[in-house]
Amino acid sequence: MDEKTISELRNRTIVGLAEEVEIIGEEESRKVIARIDSGATLSSIDINLASELKLGPVTRTKFVKSAQGSTTKPVVKASVRIGGRRIKASFTLSDRSHLTYPVLIGQNILKMDFLIDPKKPLPEKSGKEEGDDNHAVP
Repeated sequence: MDEKTISELRNRTIVGLAEEVEIIGEEESRKVIARIDSGATLSSIDINLASELKLGPVTRTKFVKSAQGSTTKPVVKASVRIGGRRIKASFTLSDRSHLTYPVLIGQNILKMDFLIDPKKPLPEKSGKEEGDDNHAVP
């Protein structure tokens, strides 16, 4: 590896497959465990969490394709603290109540000099099942 590459890697914030993040609203903030997903173009937040934190207004809509089909989702800007850094980013609003993680961190945030290390230990409150020695992220 050359010096330039080593220098670039040193300046990146390392995240695991799940990370504790703080979503910062108008009047309050909330720490939650977020799923890190390099396959998602845009980050996503549970619509109920966004409502509780008074995130908004909706700035646009985004056409989203998934295994369940295609749909249009509202997008809001929000501040998030991840890896010790505070970032303002766009999030789609989705019903994530049936999912383990209320927040998904996608490429729009990861491209801001984050590096994913799958070996990084999962946060304590990750929803990992007891006895799960593989540390798989649902």
